[in-house]
Amino acid sequence: MIDRRSMLRVFVLLPALLGVFTRSAPAAVKPASASPPKPAHAYFAGGCFWSTESAFEGVKGVKSVVSGYTGGTEKNPSYDEVSAGLTGHYESVNITYDPATISYDKLLDIFWHNIDPMQQNGQFCDHGRNYRTAIFTLDSAQAEQARASKRKIEASKVLKAPIVTEIRPAGAFWPAEEYHQDFAARNPEHYGAYRVGCGRDARLDQIWGKDARRGSVPHTF
Repeated sequence: MIDRRSMLRVFVLLPALLGVFTRSAPAAVKPASASPPKPAHAYFAGGCFWSTESAFEGVKGVKSVVSGYTGGTEKNPSYDEVSAGLTGHYESVNITYDPATISYDKLLDIFWHNIDPMQQNGQFCDHGRNYRTAIFTLDSAQAEQARASKRKIEASKVLKAPIVTEIRPAGAFWPAEEYHQDFAARNPEHYGAYRVGCGRDARLDQIWGKDARRGSVPHTF
């Protein structure tokens, strides 16, 4: 016969024993989803920034192209100051791109085939130190890729003179005035007349042949 003390212990312990079997298993921890790669940047100087900008606009993987100034020491330079050669800056573009869609190597390829790498202190009809060509690298990986792309162009023997395009560490980038942004798209007649008059396409065809403007989206200005 079960005494009262034994019965009491059973009633006290029963809820705890039931809890062992009814307690739910801990929820499975969901693995953290891989975050998409952050947009990357590339700085190029290819002469008139209207034309350098238009070479990259619309390219798949390119998120934005901003015309501006870099390479000099003057803070917040104006177009007049840069054009007068007072700042040391180059007319440049800041490209924001998705590295999962387009590589830095591909951007370099587009850049080379939209400039005359042999022309000193200018591009096409534009003359002056602010129109020099340069690749401004943001880290050691970009620097090595830029140098490798230059060696590849040199090894191809396509060019008839040495490459003078510089490869330099990037400094601060200063956006140009608003009226310079998306200039070709917003002012197609003005830009088209400038581009033809400057002889840009004729010279690119002469240098690069069928590879001229390679990778760029064809534009009608």
